[in-house]
Amino acid sequence: MLYLVGLGLGDAKDITVKGLEAVRRCRRVYLEAYTSVLTVGKEALEEFYGKDLILADREMVEQEADSLLKEADVCDVAFLVVGDPFGATTHSDLVLRAVKLGIPYKVIHNASIMNAVGCCGLQLYNFGETVSVVFWTDTWKPESFFDKIEKNRQNGMHTLCLLDIKVKEQSLENLMKGRKIYEPPRYMSVNQAAEQLLAIIQNRRLQGEKPEITENTICVGLARVGAPDEMIASGTLQQMSTVELGAPLHSLIVTGTMHPLELEMLKLFSVDSSSFENNACQRTT
Repeated sequence: MLYLVGLGLGDAKDITVKGLEAVRRCRRVYLEAYTSVLTVGKEALEEFYGKDLILADREMVEQEADSLLKEADVCDVAFLVVGDPFGATTHSDLVLRAVKLGIPYKVIHNASIMNAVGCCGLQLYNFGETVSVVFWTDTWKPESFFDKIEKNRQNGMHTLCLLDIKVKEQSLENLMKGRKIYEPPRYMSVNQAAEQLLAIIQNRRLQGEKPEITENTICVGLARVGAPDEMIASGTLQQMSTVELGAPLHSLIVTGTMHPLELEMLKLFSVDSSSFENNACQRTT
């Protein structure tokens, strides 16, 4: 049996009882280590689970999945995922590979950022399409995620922006030369995401457009959701470019039309309450 086990968002103890029981009876246990991170390290998980963990990076999961599934038809193998197992499409691919090999699988769900964002007070059924905000480079500055945020906002919907994670990435030079040398891990902050959105707004105005999202659009920054030191800050997009939320992981929400109850909840986390008096009331129902 292949078990896909969600670990939740915080620390080692966020695993479900069902998930922990599955992990403890498995011969091999892999920890997926590139779509998200827990606030505790591999060693803390091993101590709590009573099991040695094998780190599974992107290369292993996407290119060597058959080795990961080896003998899963005759013994139990677990694949641990921060959040919920289906928070990334890669894990659907793993299931399809298992099915082709005749290996039965079982999914043990857990909380993920997709539903935990409700902690800020915005109602989950008012969210539109989730977008990923990627790190820009000097030569690559995509804006497609901005179009999706605008579309959501035009429909009155909030947008959850998942911020880029760069783990075990190679520079272009090392990649071309086949050198297994990796860049230090990088995690996008709310500040960086807000700065990129502000740059896009300026670009669109220079092209004669009137963006649906402006510097004064109410947004929410979240950091380490589910951890004891979770932080939430609400305010304008401009304010999000300077707010300090500390260590990763960060997420950003761009609001749409807000119910008065949502607005009252966001005020609990406001950087500056005057931001809401001046802006948010224009988009409430």
